[in-house]
Amino acid sequence: NTSSIPFQCPWRGSNSGAVLLPCFVLSFSNFFPSLWPRWKNWWVRGILTLAMITFFFIIIYLGPMVLMMIVMCVQIKCFHEIITIGYNVYHSYDLPWFRTLSWYFLLCVNYFFYGETVTDYFFTLVQREEPLRILSKYHRFISFALYLTGFCMFVLSLVKKHYRLQFYMFGWTHVTLLIVVTQSHLIIHNLFEGMIWFIVPISCVICNDIMAYMFGFFFGRTPLIKLSPKKTWEGFIGGFFATVLFGLLLSYVMSGYRCFTCPVEFNNDTNSFTVDCEPSELFQLQEYNIPLVLQSVVGWKTVRMYPFQIHSIALSTFASLIGPFGGFFASGFKRAFKIKDFANTIPGHGGIMDRFDCQYLMATFVNVYIASFIRGPNPSKLIQQFLTLRPDQQLHIFNTLKAHLVDKGMLGSLEDA
Repeated sequence: NTSSIPFQCPWRGSNSGAVLLPCFVLSFSNFFPSLWPRWKNWWVRGILTLAMITFFFIIIYLGPMVLMMIVMCVQIKCFHEIITIGYNVYHSYDLPWFRTLSWYFLLCVNYFFYGETVTDYFFTLVQREEPLRILSKYHRFISFALYLTGFCMFVLSLVKKHYRLQFYMFGWTHVTLLIVVTQSHLIIHNLFEGMIWFIVPISCVICNDIMAYMFGFFFGRTPLIKLSPKKTWEGFIGGFFATVLFGLLLSYVMSGYRCFTCPVEFNNDTNSFTVDCEPSELFQLQEYNIPLVLQSVVGWKTVRMYPFQIHSIALSTFASLIGPFGGFFASGFKRAFKIKDFANTIPGHGGIMDRFDCQYLMATFVNVYIASFIRGPNPSKLIQQFLTLRPDQQLHIFNTLKAHLVDKGMLGSLEDA
């Protein structure tokens, strides 16, 4: 008789540390003992999903610096979850220095990537402060020296009876760094291009995850892939159409606000981030002709929309059709090591890595997409670099540019005007 058993809100230990689970989630079975397990899981996932979405909106409101700190915290937690699985699987608790070295390599890689970001996006600030200028100038050498130190420590830690196991874990650590740290760094790069390039892709993955689950829950009949038995074709297809529609609507709303569309830049006068600019053509309403085939259906000949909405179709399509393969990859990984989740940090969802398996793949796509189809030369960065050159170098560039403009006839026309 479950009603006679008093319920207490416990601390539940896990391989990710003790986590306090919400009482209203844990006591769900006590309040509704007759509810099917399938519906219990539906409600638990639903409540926690709403809580995570609310938290997501809060950190967006707090601004880019908080977002970057959250990305860093998520990266560290994901690294911890994957490395812990390695420790448990390979029984490597007695390996000398290995926990220390794993976290040391994480520190080294973050120092390298964040140092590159600071040099790139805070160039003027770096040049203004002498210590930062020296660190920036020799940044890659310092990063390499730090890594070499860890490499030598690993070699010195090799124990005869553990050679193979130690090299397994060395490779495990480096693959984890490649998957987690590199791609989280790309998320931050996307953020600097404008918060819309951060929010829309992440929201499309979240929407696809939710809608695929909903369509699969209510209409799912046909299994999609053996790696994830609960995934269905009905959920996969329904999630695709819902995500494309969601991406178009969200992009339309966000394209009208400069705080989302402007690149995140550092203001040297106020020593703070700014997101104020003149919107580019991507975020200005334009008129498009509707194909003749669709004109008879919708009754319109033209439609006004933001060019970014067209790009959002590519983003939402990737999030729906390719993004889930990040989840399938993670499912295969967990099956290989006979575990259900990376951790049990979030009730009904597993660990942090279980929620971000698709996000990292999406971040890489967005970064490649921006570099291939969106980003062009940045005049402000060129001017900043120009001003740091020696006077004779500045004069040489000036004369070269002047001669080029005269040859093109542009300088003469400007002088006449």
